[in-house]
Amino acid sequence: MTTTASRATAGTTDPATDPSTDPATEPTAAERAAHELVARRYRLIEEADRPEVWIGLRPQQDVAEDVARVLTARAGGEHLPLAGTLFAVKNNIDVAGLPTTAACPAFGYEPAADATVVRRLKGAGAVVLGSTNLDQFATGLVGTRSPHGPVRHAEDPARISGGSSSGSGVAVALGLADFALGTDTAGSGRVPAALHGLYGVKPTKGTVPSTGVVPACRSQDVVTTMARELRLARLAADVMAGADDGDAPSRPPAVPRPARLDRVVGYAEPQQLGDLAPGWTEAYAAAVRRLGERGFRTVPMDVEPFLAAATLLYDGAFVAERWTAVGAFVDAHPDEVDPTVGRIITGARDIPAHRVFADQEFLDGCARRARQVFGALDALVLPTTTHHPTLAEVAADPVGANSRMGRFTNFVNLLDLSALAVPAGRVDGLPFGVQLVGDAFQDDRLVDVAREGGFDGC
Repeated sequence: MTTTASRATAGTTDPATDPSTDPATEPTAAERAAHELVARRYRLIEEADRPEVWIGLRPQQDVAEDVARVLTARAGGEHLPLAGTLFAVKNNIDVAGLPTTAACPAFGYEPAADATVVRRLKGAGAVVLGSTNLDQFATGLVGTRSPHGPVRHAEDPARISGGSSSGSGVAVALGLADFALGTDTAGSGRVPAALHGLYGVKPTKGTVPSTGVVPACRSQDVVTTMARELRLARLAADVMAGADDGDAPSRPPAVPRPARLDRVVGYAEPQQLGDLAPGWTEAYAAAVRRLGERGFRTVPMDVEPFLAAATLLYDGAFVAERWTAVGAFVDAHPDEVDPTVGRIITGARDIPAHRVFADQEFLDGCARRARQVFGALDALVLPTTTHHPTLAEVAADPVGANSRMGRFTNFVNLLDLSALAVPAGRVDGLPFGVQLVGDAFQDDRLVDVAREGGFDGC
């Protein structure tokens, strides 16, 4: 017990010999900055009161220590382009120290190591904040198919967040994370970005490795980034890129085609857009007009071959790859799986092999047409999705509402294309977005189009 006398004596101790005043025990500038940054972020998390966003949130002290270590290393001259950034990770991507469940607790496991993309981001100075909720097994574009609850939209909690990378999108939109990782097979990284006014980078298939990622459709899965700034979303994607021995389909980026002297973007005419939400057709036309005003030549394109290819991902044989990924588990644990997800995956089990080859032949024809189109374009601009339903609307028609969401996104990976979701204004008070679609390995070209077209937030 400390007495008044002893406190007085302690107050007159020679600072040179008092360990309590030893500079070595004082927090460094990096430590103070880290603890302040992380404390602010955890206060935001508490104030947001969105527990459905997270599946695993790291202890605040651990995050602060990691940030302090990174800031100290940067101050010492180490090149860390993402130093001081906090990122969230979709819970089908391994993070050492957090269980990977793909939003199915019975499926969960403790990863021994980080996924390659997480390891690379950490190596660039980014620090993991936590793992986020998703449509179970990354099967959905709505963000409601999870035992952890539907992830509500950041601005309008009565509406969906978009999926399957739902928690990642909301974590960024609410300012809880600087950027977040999603996965995109049918649009799962681009749709939440569009519904929240974020940038969603969907790299060329294979350029970002999937080592340590629970597959949905392994041949079509792509790890994506979301951020409120285009520069940060692209930088994070660049850090993750590069072939990896653990992922056989991964490949290094190829040299892009030389830039065109004339700048050309294609667009879909109104009769090919289908049934868009009220006001979205006009918002899309305004985005196309903006590109024209910025010096791009805008040309109408026949997008039907792309829309036809899009149907193959869920209505064709390619859905059988979802059964290959997790079907045996789903069959063995029917009561542990979301009913809609379960029906989709188990229904793919008995698709005959001959249908795969028939669908591949059809897809080859669509891909030939795509190569012709993108050989003449810098980008194809399309709405990212078709509508923004409420939670109640999705509950009333879970499959139908979800199917509409992927009209303009499902074909991109099937045809080996790159894509970038960008904010394009607001309709009825909520964000509206378009996507720029380009040929394989034209990822940087899409960034240039976004910037030159006035979609970079400047």
